[in-house]
Order: sequence, then C-alpha cells, then structure tokens
Amino acid sequence: MLFRFNQVPYRNYIVFLEMLGIRLKPPVPAQTALTFYLTQAQPDVVKIPDSTEVATLRTETEPAIIFSTDQELTIGTPQVTHLLTADVAEDRPTQWRDRTPLNQSWDSFAETPLFENATPDNCVYLVLNAPDRLEDKSLRGNVLALTVKGAAARTTGIDPDDPPRRWEAWNGYAWEPVLRVESDDKTRGFSFSEFEQGGANSVQTGADVVLHLPQTFAPAKFSADAGAIAGYWIRCVYMQPGDLQPSYSSSPAIVGLSVRAIGGTISASQCVRIQRELLGISTGKPGQAFALQSKPVLERRRDRREWIEVVLPTGDVQSWAEVLDFANSGPEDLHYPVDSLTGAVQFGPLIREPAQLCQKTQQRLMQQSGRDSLLRRSPLQNNPLETRSLRPAPPACLSELLERQYGKVPPLGAEIYMVAYRTGGGSQGNVQAERLSVLKSAIPYVKRVTNYAAATGGMDAESLDEAVLRVPHLLRTRESAVIPADFENVARRASRAVARAHCLSAAQTTAGIVRLLIVPQLPIEQVNWQAGLAPEQFALTESLQAEILDYMGDRKPLGVQVKLQEPEYAGVSVRLKLLLDPSYQTAATQSALESQILQALYRFLNPLTGGADGTGWALGRPVYTTDIIGLCQRLALPGVRHIGLVELFELRKYGDGWFRSDTPESLVDPGILGLLCSWQDDQLQSSHRIEFAD
Repeated sequence: MLFRFNQVPYRNYIVFLEMLGIRLKPPVPAQTALTFYLTQAQPDVVKIPDSTEVATLRTETEPAIIFSTDQELTIGTPQVTHLLTADVAEDRPTQWRDRTPLNQSWDSFAETPLFENATPDNCVYLVLNAPDRLEDKSLRGNVLALTVKGAAARTTGIDPDDPPRRWEAWNGYAWEPVLRVESDDKTRGFSFSEFEQGGANSVQTGADVVLHLPQTFAPAKFSADAGAIAGYWIRCVYMQPGDLQPSYSSSPAIVGLSVRAIGGTISASQCVRIQRELLGISTGKPGQAFALQSKPVLERRRDRREWIEVVLPTGDVQSWAEVLDFANSGPEDLHYPVDSLTGAVQFGPLIREPAQLCQKTQQRLMQQSGRDSLLRRSPLQNNPLETRSLRPAPPACLSELLERQYGKVPPLGAEIYMVAYRTGGGSQGNVQAERLSVLKSAIPYVKRVTNYAAATGGMDAESLDEAVLRVPHLLRTRESAVIPADFENVARRASRAVARAHCLSAAQTTAGIVRLLIVPQLPIEQVNWQAGLAPEQFALTESLQAEILDYMGDRKPLGVQVKLQEPEYAGVSVRLKLLLDPSYQTAATQSALESQILQALYRFLNPLTGGADGTGWALGRPVYTTDIIGLCQRLALPGVRHIGLVELFELRKYGDGWFRSDTPESLVDPGILGLLCSWQDDQLQSSHRIEFAD
C-alpha cells in the first residue's frame, strides 16, 4: 500500500492539496535596518515617509533589489537637559550627582570631571529632551552627534585607540550599546589626542561622538534622593580595563556639551508597496475572481491598511476583511480570500448542496433547538438554514435550501480597490552589508543612506515538494501539540525561518516544561561553501523566539511552558592527506581538487546540509574518520589513488571564545544536545586542511 501511495502523480497531489484548502506558502521578505544621514542638522523635525524605497546598485548582470521602510522615521531636535555623574552604573539609576551647569549654559561651563573617582564602573549620564516630542517618538532610532569640549592639557593615561569605556542608551527595559564603531568617537575616549597632534584647541571646537540610538529608544523617569528626572537617558561607563589595556590615570573633564541629530535608523523589508490598485468592476454575480497586477503578494497587515475597499454605486465605501476561506462566512459577511502566490482575489461563491446535507442540517438544528447559544447568534453569522424555522422543512421547501451563498457579493457596478499591498520577498533579498545605497526618490535634506547590517530572513516561496512533506504532519497533529513530535512539527510551522526543531526527552527537562532546540533557516543558495557556516550564524534571535512562542501559545496544553534554546554546537576541523597519480601532480589540478573537497566537507559537516542524506547532521551524532573516508569515496575524485591520512580536530566554545584541540581524534562527539558544524577561521585554525602527495 505504501509503495502504491508513493506512486501517486504530482498532479493528484495538487488536487488533494486544493481539496484540503492547502496553499503553498508565499516568499518571506528579508529584513534589515536602513540608516539615513542628513546633509546637516536641521532646526526642525525631518520625516522620512513610510514605504521609502532604497535599492542596491543596478549592474549589467544583477537587477536592483528594492527595500521599503516599514514605518515613518522622525529625526528630531534633541537638547541636553541634565548632566549627572555616579560612582556606580546601576540598571535603574537611583544615585547620582547633578553636574548640570547653571542657567543651562551648555556651550561653556566650569571644568567638570566625568568619572567621580576615576575607578571602573563610574559613569556619566546625559538626559535629553525634544521640544517636539511627537508622542515620544521623535528621537527613536536617531543618529546623534554629541559635541564634547574637553579641558586643555589634561592627560588621562589611556590608549586613545582602545579606551576602557562604553556608550549606552536606555531602550525602555535595558541599557543598549550605541557606539557603532570606535572611529565614531572623535574624542578618542575623552583624550582629544587628535587635537593635540594637530595643534587644534579642543576647548574651542570640541569633538563629536556619533551615537546610533535604538529604535526602541524611549523616555524614562528615574528617581533619586534629590528628586526624579524624566527624559531620554544616555550614559558612558568606565569599564574594567583588560590585561594589557591602560586605565584612566585621572578622570577626563569637559567644559562644553551640545547635541544634534544628523540622521536616523528604521527597519525595512525587501518589498515594493503598491497603493490604490483598481481590481475591476463587479458584475453582481457570485464567485467573482480578480487578480492583482503584481505577485507574489506578501502577508497583508491591517495596521497598514492593506485590505480591499468596495465603492458602491451610491458612493458609499465598504471596508472588507480578508479570510482564509469561506467556511464560516454568511451571505452578508464582507469577506474575501487572497492567494498570495498567484495574487488571485475571490468573492463569495454560490454553492449547490445535496438535499441530504440540508436534511441533516435541519435535524441537527432540531436537536440543538434548546440551546440558547443558537438563538443569541447574530443573523449575519447564521447559516441561512439556521435562520429558518426550527421545524423540519417540508419536501417542497428543500429545493429552496439547496443553494447557499458563502460571503457577500459586491453589488453590480461597484468598484473594487486594493487599498495597499506589498510584493517582493525571496532569498535574493539577503543582501550584504552596505549594499543598499540608492534612494529611489529624492527626500529633502537626506544626503545618503546605507545598511550597516546584512539583510536576513528572506526565503523563496514554498515548493510543491516541501508542501508534500508538510501536509501529512499538519493532518496528523491538527495544529495541536501533545507528544514530542507534535511540538517539533508545530515549532517548524510557526515560522519558515525555523529549519529544525528538536524536542528534548522527559529525562532532559523538568515536569511541565517542554524544551525545544531550534536551528534557524539560512539562505543555503547564497552560502560560500569554501568557508562554511559559523555557529554564530545559527544564533536564535529574540524576534524568532517571540514568533515561535506566540504561535505555540494556543496550540499547547494548558499549564505547559515552552522553552527555546540553541543546540550545543561543536566544531570539526579535518586534516586530509591524499595520494595522487603522477599525471595529476599539477598546481591547477590540485587547486581544483582542493576546492571540490573543501566544498564537500563544509556541506557534509553542517547542521542544514550535512550527513549522508544531505538534510542536516543528526542531533548528538558523532563524526568518525570513516565518515570522511566514505565521503571521499562517494565524490569519486579523479586521480586519487589512496587516502593516506584522516585526522579530526575538535572545536569547543568556552565562555565567549572558541578553542581548538591540538590533538587529533578518531571521532568528534558533540554530546546528546550537540550538532556538528565546520567553518573557516584562520586565526582559530578551524579550516580544513587538504594535502597532496605522490
């Protein structure tokens, strides 16, 4: 039976999926953050509109990839209101000394030390405000230039290239680093060394510290004995110096301070937003279908007015709601489904149902006639069969009940508009850092734009092969998680950014807690397989965790907690020595063989493409030297007479760093919660080594 079932043609699979109402999942857009810079600081608020388009540079071989901002960016006009110093950097400040100059004379004030005792954990707080607060959003994501005037001829004793301090901003729940790169601090850790070398006067001109504020930058109110202070909080903390890092011999001092906004950062998605598209004119008949001009269509968002409006012949406007299907739609419900891949929009069909179904419905209504819930339902939500008398219908009336309208039909002559929708997505949106630099339309006062982080998360539309594997799990669990396999399936369905999910056994967790090991999905087609994938690239982000937990919230038993974590990754470095035929002893041939073997090794020792079946190295499975020998045999490398030597070196993470074993092993065991991976790092010596001999 299984053999015959596996012989079912794909066209039958497609019909089965359509009968079940299963649609292929649309592509997912890549996400990144765009930073806009102004030509100069402006006296008034500057707004970057929502859906501002920024693209990569178009070339002869590569088309431009367009990203659109997810919301409006406001670049405000910040002002410094308080200067505070403290002995200890607290999570929620309660102790400080107010150093605010009299009459708010920030341009020039008495020499003020920044660190009270010039000891680690001293800090200085800056409290900002914005006259145009605009509901506390005008400084979110802003790029600030903090101009600091230092005291003349003051020696601090630090290394200007490696100062022991960090800049942070309060993001609403924690302190977040805001100094992007060390070169953004022109004061060089308040040493003003560049001014001394250039002969300039740091007291008169000052130097800038460029800070990239978080997009969740929010005002806060902290209280101390001297009173409470509200505003936007930024601080600079004196860190504990490293082993070879000089410390401050004395506290740096400043005599002037000012701040200005020079840009801002906002999230963006790889898509193009289309507004007010006319789908067509209604004929007044059931089952009408229209098609959007651009496809695929990304997931619609109600908060961005991505829905359909119907303009009636009378001039009235109706806002319709999108649904997955018409199963629960009555004849007066303003519903429509959208096929994200094809862009097809359908309105309510008129279905002719069998008389037996009508009779069974009547019988069921009679059995439920005593329930008040039926009587309390709104007529708009009722089945047409339910709005009639609860007595059995005579046979003559059954013919009138054979047709049922699912969803309202737009009246004749009504104009149908899609208010807004977004098209795009796919793995091509995973562009590298600083590739997005072309503004599609000019914006006043904006000089340039870039993305400091690579775009991630873009995935292509679901293939039929993937759907064939997904649907059996969907039918088996029915969107609920009970046994470990159910939790794994539901976690994978929560987001297409989840490649693998492993549920730990009862012995590996505590009662009432389900622990899942999550391996994120990465764009395999864009991976450089000559270098592999480092474990840091499989980091479980907070946004992905939130998406999974939110999806699983209604699909798990009550009282069960779900905890997500990363597997314990273990690295493998392979040393391989091959004996070649004399005719293959050329530099070009050896280089080609080395490239082929390295690519195969990095693919083989990988959580996503590893193992003998190419679907990912199994959780907890060790790798043996015989596995590497078997891989080489399957490659059928030309000119290779013998595999002379295979050595495995283990890489483990301790604290914040990775360490490589100096002793070769016959196997590398990642542990029961571990996954094997391999990547290139010349400093760590994690790369594979291929040697050739006669």
